[in-house]
Amino acid sequence: MEYKDKVVMIVGASSGIGRTLALRLAGRGAQVVAMARREDKLKHLRDQITAQGGCCSIQAADAQDPAAALRAVHGVVAEHGRIDLLILNAGGAPAIDMRCMDATDVLAYMRSNYDVAVNVLFPVLNVMRGQRSGVVAVTNSLAGLLGVPLQGPYSAAKGALKLLIDTCRVEFAEFGIRFVSVYPGFISTQATAGDGMPAPLQMSEDRAVDHLLRALRGRYMDYAFPWPMAALVRLANMLPKRLVVRILRRDVPKLSSEPQSW
Repeated sequence: MEYKDKVVMIVGASSGIGRTLALRLAGRGAQVVAMARREDKLKHLRDQITAQGGCCSIQAADAQDPAAALRAVHGVVAEHGRIDLLILNAGGAPAIDMRCMDATDVLAYMRSNYDVAVNVLFPVLNVMRGQRSGVVAVTNSLAGLLGVPLQGPYSAAKGALKLLIDTCRVEFAEFGIRFVSVYPGFISTQATAGDGMPAPLQMSEDRAVDHLLRALRGRYMDYAFPWPMAALVRLANMLPKRLVVRILRRDVPKLSSEPQSW
């Protein structure tokens, strides 16, 4: 797709893939709207884009709050009049062991990876319905296609988001809205550095953005990368469950202590 003068709202733009994508699209003439919680980092991004001759406005908001997300979307429409492309890129998780978590811990990762997307997505869909056009791109994860050790709540949230977007693709087609789900493998970011999670075939943020832009340009519905890991995930979903569990258990560390008695 062409980006010149398009209004592109990027959720999770203060760091990682979102920040790299904001810089890249602003360089191609897009009117970037960067949304995240950390206003100081958003201002730094805006200043960098502006210094390079690009266009960037910011919306500092915590998308876990539905009211804050709605206000942010209203702010974008008030300033720009429309939203042509929404990129949902918020969320993430370090290595997390469910044997050491309680229900509150698990639900917190669901909120930070599922709720943040839903809270922005549906106000934007209302805008795009009125326009009868728009593109929604979601940074999902290969972990959303397979229960990955040390990523259980994250995998669950991404799996739920996958099914939601698959259904949106059907129900909102009449409004000319296109949905793209991108499934990366391991990406090297500041947030994942040294988190203790095995990361085979890890790639840089710049390379991940190359893939995301290719998914948009090629009008894919689903786009998974890197292809060797995507192929392994597809294979795992076809193999007998008992075998897959046996293989995945090799990456699960032994607990150093017994759980507390109730």
